[in-house]
Amino acid sequence: MIQQQTKILWNRPLGIDCVHLGLACGQGLEDSVPGQFVMVRVGDGSAPLLRRPFSISGLVGNPDKPDGIELLVKAVGEGTRALAQMGPGTVVNLIGPLGHGFRIPKESGPIYLAAGGIGVAPIRFLATELVKRGARPDHLRLFLGGRSRHDLLCRDHFESLGIEVTVTTDDGSDGDQCLLTDPLELAIAQLRPDVVFACGPHGMLACVAGIAERLAVPCQISLETLMACGLGACLGCAVAPKKPGDPYLHACVNGPVFDSQDLVL
Repeated sequence: MIQQQTKILWNRPLGIDCVHLGLACGQGLEDSVPGQFVMVRVGDGSAPLLRRPFSISGLVGNPDKPDGIELLVKAVGEGTRALAQMGPGTVVNLIGPLGHGFRIPKESGPIYLAAGGIGVAPIRFLATELVKRGARPDHLRLFLGGRSRHDLLCRDHFESLGIEVTVTTDDGSDGDQCLLTDPLELAIAQLRPDVVFACGPHGMLACVAGIAERLAVPCQISLETLMACGLGACLGCAVAPKKPGDPYLHACVNGPVFDSQDLVL
């Protein structure tokens, strides 16, 4: 983990209110793993005051010797809107890589990925890494969901890797009109995967975790949560452990990736 100045390499529109950023990477960021995140300071640190957390969505350049990281930014507030409007050459300050990433099995059969909305960011990085490590694309399946077709991000990236993509939307504007957990549960019942990896809204993750528990499938989830520091100092990203009496966990230092059976969701 290191604090550093980094330069924006590109800023590309992605959907209606999202952008895809490439950042020149400095020391340490080239060792990022799927599921880790960075804390980005927007502006001079006076307004907005706090850094913003962003999952790393990929690496730039040669996979064996990357020279940058990729972020997906959804403009929802003052800080993210400001970052989304920054052009190439703009210098931003960040801390990272932070947190614990996904634990990837050395050998596996079928693997299911579940991504809701902007939660696709770490799943995008994970899919790339799985294929890089030799996972067969036809053993991977992505369940991609959003409120509408405008919220379905990075589908082309997964398809370019040869991964089957099942799409759902709340309004029926693309794919099936249902929750992504509906086809996910059906798929697990038909062909049990070795593991499920998921990231998305809290309600989606709670449902995925419940399905995994009922069907006895290992499941790792990446929590989307507000963070003030990203370093475990402010204790603002506490999550309740499932085992009574255990101390609270914190998404920034104990996660953001957890075994779903370890948390109360």
